[in-house]
Amino acid sequence: MYNQLIVNCKFHGIRFDLPKASIGEYGSIGNDLIYNRDFYRQQLLGRVERFFENRGYRCLAPAWPYKIAPSEELRNSHPDPAIATTRLVDLLDYFTTIINALPEKPILIGHSLGGLIVQLLLQRGFGIAGVAMHSFPPLGLGYKLSFLKTVWKTAGLFSSRKRSYMISFETWRYTIANEMSFEQRKELYYLYAIPESRQVMLDIFRSVAGIDFGNAHPPLLFTSGGRDRLIPAELNYRNYKKYRIRNSIAHYKEFKDRNHLVFGYPAWREDADFIFGWLEGINGNAFFNIQ
Repeated sequence: MYNQLIVNCKFHGIRFDLPKASIGEYGSIGNDLIYNRDFYRQQLLGRVERFFENRGYRCLAPAWPYKIAPSEELRNSHPDPAIATTRLVDLLDYFTTIINALPEKPILIGHSLGGLIVQLLLQRGFGIAGVAMHSFPPLGLGYKLSFLKTVWKTAGLFSSRKRSYMISFETWRYTIANEMSFEQRKELYYLYAIPESRQVMLDIFRSVAGIDFGNAHPPLLFTSGGRDRLIPAELNYRNYKKYRIRNSIAHYKEFKDRNHLVFGYPAWREDADFIFGWLEGINGNAFFNIQ
């Protein structure tokens, strides 16, 4: 069995209400993982990489373009014209290049905007399975007011597209790290918050962010947080419900006490354990349905 995972980053009961579905043309699920995230730093993913590597997966968590430096250095470089140039299509091409260099298709895990990127990469045929955590909604899905307010602030309709966006501590405190103590919010902000491209935020309202929900797809898991103020659980569930294709696997899990930060949360192992169990389930069973 091949073992690589690309990680792409950013209990209510399991909503596994689809009929049993086979993996079909996608075959067995290998152990290569790619993880993708947005808005906060790659260091946060170290614990995630170790978790899956200790369970037999080979993990890649490539930094996004122009974001190799430590968090403080990136914040000090703001506004960064290089980061500001990044578009959603650039990120898709970037991860496609990484995947094409692998001997086999990987499993993709993405958080926030990274979750949407997982959906888009799977649609293009670049993954054997995917996990979309607190995923940005694809074009046309419909949006919650809380999501629109944050995204429009990020996009800065009257701000220069040549300037990167830096999330303020106030926005971080309320939208990303809510339900944590002030000291936890402050510590995590200085550890992980970094500048972003305004243009990427605008691209999620363009055709490049569209999903054809009528096509067959590899196994896909959505996870959400009951206390997520940026991507409310209802929005994640709506995203999941669009995937109702016969013989394609789509599952949904809400963690009732989670905010948007997920792997910065003290109970992050619960999320990781669930994802691991899901991956083992689809790998070990031609017909997979968790009760």
